[in-house]
Amino acid sequence: MGIKYRVDKRKKAINTIKELMTNPSRILIIHYSCESFYDSNEGRTPRITSIAVRYFNTAQTKSFAIHKVAESKRIAFNEIESHYDELERDMLKDFFQFAKRHKDYNWIHWNMRDLNFGFEAMENRYSVLSGKPEVIDDKNKFDLPRYLIDMFGSDYIGHPRLEKLIEKNHISKKDFLAGESEARAFEKKEYVMLHHSTLKKIDIFHTILEKVAEGRLKTNAKFYEPYGLTAQGLFEKMKDHWLYAVTNLVVGGIIGAIISNWIG
Repeated sequence: MGIKYRVDKRKKAINTIKELMTNPSRILIIHYSCESFYDSNEGRTPRITSIAVRYFNTAQTKSFAIHKVAESKRIAFNEIESHYDELERDMLKDFFQFAKRHKDYNWIHWNMRDLNFGFEAMENRYSVLSGKPEVIDDKNKFDLPRYLIDMFGSDYIGHPRLEKLIEKNHISKKDFLAGESEARAFEKKEYVMLHHSTLKKIDIFHTILEKVAEGRLKTNAKFYEPYGLTAQGLFEKMKDHWLYAVTNLVVGGIIGAIISNWIG
């Protein structure tokens, strides 16, 4: 890709984040936990166990979880598995009622992009369970990791990116479960642990988004990587620095003064 393409993508990502931050009360951060989408051989989308949605400006979080539904229905914890369909359907019903009331909000997420893991997967699960999902318009969905790549380059951090980003920025990992650990937790029916991990990830995404908006996110990206190591790329990098604007202002003022004196 050319320098201009990379520079334009970077500017668009930065402007998008800035635009979102002009109205923080309309930002929601969402994540959910589910069974492993690698181990299932039944040809169905993974079963969802919990969903968390946080209001960015207040940090208040709305939770939807099968173990909470089970508790409200007085279903014993050890009987959850035999009531999966009923509990998952009721949980998703509550979530989609919430989504209907917040359709015009901006939904920030982490890689929730497809039928394996994403909004479409949640919609499909509810449809399979005879529900009618509320579809959130794509223009209201913002995939945070894609913006990080556009802003800092594809090598901005090592893999797995989220864990490395957490370490780089000294963010607490208490209650955090990586993908494989979440899959094992589901197999062991550790639903509360799964939900705590979902809540923790929401908190982490909130912190990352704040750091990005404030220009404080630490990455491994070299200063030139979003632009390319070329004369044009370095010039574009220089133009983005605040000193460039100040220098232009000073030089412009000097030139203007010289011209004014010369004419006078």
